[in-house]
Amino acid sequence: MRQLSKIETYIYLIGGLLMTVGAGCCAFLWHPKVFSWVYLFGAILFVAMQVRQRYEGDKIVLKRLRRIMLASGVFFIIAGVLLVDTHYHFLASLMPYQDYIAYIYNKWVIFLLAAAVLQLYSTHRISNELQKD
Repeated sequence: MRQLSKIETYIYLIGGLLMTVGAGCCAFLWHPKVFSWVYLFGAILFVAMQVRQRYEGDKIVLKRLRRIMLASGVFFIIAGVLLVDTHYHFLASLMPYQDYIAYIYNKWVIFLLAAAVLQLYSTHRISNELQKD
């Protein structure tokens, strides 16, 4: 795996911290309109640094795990967009309100959970695969 530079590592850590603080504050309803944007900004930083961390080898297992990690990054960003939408309702104008409530409203938690599980799995497996070499 390509190592991140020192600045990229700090951006990666700040993005993860902003995601954690933003999701926690929104879950406990403490200034959710502000912290939903904090989460989304943190998710963008976090995923951008993950994209910069490439695998340049030829092991198929690591390439597959890397794709799983990138899919979890997409889920993190979708969770951020849905989290912002939960507090601003900008997607509510695109469909009937009952459908919006049923399919969109507060569904950010599902994407966040799926992203976290995929992220934990792929990170753990990648570190194990790299230790084998």
